[in-house]
Amino acid sequence: MQVKLYNTLNKQKNDFVPLNGNEVRIYSCGPTVYSYAHIGNFRTYVFMDNLRRVLKYNGYTLKHVMNITDVGHLESDGDEGEDKMEKAAKKEKKSPYEIADFYTKAFFRDMEKLNIDRPEIIAKATEHIPDMLEFAKKIVENGYGYETSTAIYFDVSKLDKYPILSNRNVEDQIAGARVEVDPEKRNPYDFAIWIKAPENHIMKWESPWGLSYPGWHLECSAMSRKYLGEVFDIHTGGVDHIPTHHENEIAQSKGAFGKIPAKVWMHVEFLQVDGGKMSKSLGNVYTISELEEKGIEALAFKLFCYTAHYRTKLNFTFEGAMSSQKALNRLRESYIKHENGNDNIENSLIEEYKNRFLEAINDDLNLPLAMGIVWELARSDTKSKKIANLLAEFDKVLGLDLENSEKYIENQKKVELPAEVLELLEQRKKAREEKNWKLSDDIRDNLKEKGYIVKDTKEGMTIEKI
Repeated sequence: MQVKLYNTLNKQKNDFVPLNGNEVRIYSCGPTVYSYAHIGNFRTYVFMDNLRRVLKYNGYTLKHVMNITDVGHLESDGDEGEDKMEKAAKKEKKSPYEIADFYTKAFFRDMEKLNIDRPEIIAKATEHIPDMLEFAKKIVENGYGYETSTAIYFDVSKLDKYPILSNRNVEDQIAGARVEVDPEKRNPYDFAIWIKAPENHIMKWESPWGLSYPGWHLECSAMSRKYLGEVFDIHTGGVDHIPTHHENEIAQSKGAFGKIPAKVWMHVEFLQVDGGKMSKSLGNVYTISELEEKGIEALAFKLFCYTAHYRTKLNFTFEGAMSSQKALNRLRESYIKHENGNDNIENSLIEEYKNRFLEAINDDLNLPLAMGIVWELARSDTKSKKIANLLAEFDKVLGLDLENSEKYIENQKKVELPAEVLELLEQRKKAREEKNWKLSDDIRDNLKEKGYIVKDTKEGMTIEKI
């Protein structure tokens, strides 16, 4: 069954055919490791994981590169402000390399919690300075770059078309639109490919233009070419990359080699919070750890991401995330029931579900539709190991670790209860002994608000974290 993918480059959903046989070469924009990645960032990496898994499910082999930006990303996506790594280093009184190491490890810990398939190649910017330098020199040699007193800029006026992805008028282009940043620019829309380092700048390298460091856009162009060639299959990132970062990647590759680097460009829409934009000033930027503190597993957030197609905005609320946690618990319980079931189900019905699921995921990664099929199976009154096996097969795409459902449920039962919850349980136990049913119910409701479900059984009270 043919995989169809939406391409930002031509604004169409097309049949996907790899450039080189059965191998799919992918480049994904990775994190800038100056702080903890937040759930908005991780929506992008959940999408990246889905893409990998869908392609592998269809029998393709992957060569996938994801960068780690540990130098060169200024505070704005244009050419303004401090390097984010240097700013974090000053704030935390550490070296930029210590900052990068700490937050890179934190990022991959969260990736593991989300059961995100790791790309075959992880490329750190600081380990590819020579590659970026050669790329910049090639741009200058071809007449697309020029030097000012502060930087080496890319001359966008030399291109046949700019921008390409966003189809904006160049006057609306974001990067470099503020002319006052560098009056030496030939055009206000030109962007820096190499930046001359001030004397007190920590991260800098020797170059034909003195001690300096690469522009953010250059690292992706240089590293994708090094590992994937001048033209590869798929480039992924968030929609925020369309008007600036990815436009400038395309410009650089055309300036150096005359080619658009990727055949298909795929972009994930924003994750909103409570109907609005995430903002540190609003205090609504959450990390995976902060979700866990509220009783929401990383895998529940992953399931939450499946409630909307990757090309539509997704609105995060704690109520919605908690609903996904409950749904994940139910899915695990259903999986176990089918795993232990002895009912018979026709093979023709299993094949029908397989085909429907494949059709959904191959239609531009339609995970919401695919999850509808999963829930049909999970809720089936027929309890069969065949269904459990099929759910496990579908989980190769979903990445929810359903085969370990029993372990997760056992861990939830073993949860260490806070002193406040233990005290409420004692009060409820006493209320039931005194047949004060109203107080017993009130305490049960109070515990539910705190994220715990109390059940009364023949053996006594049991409590589970929601």
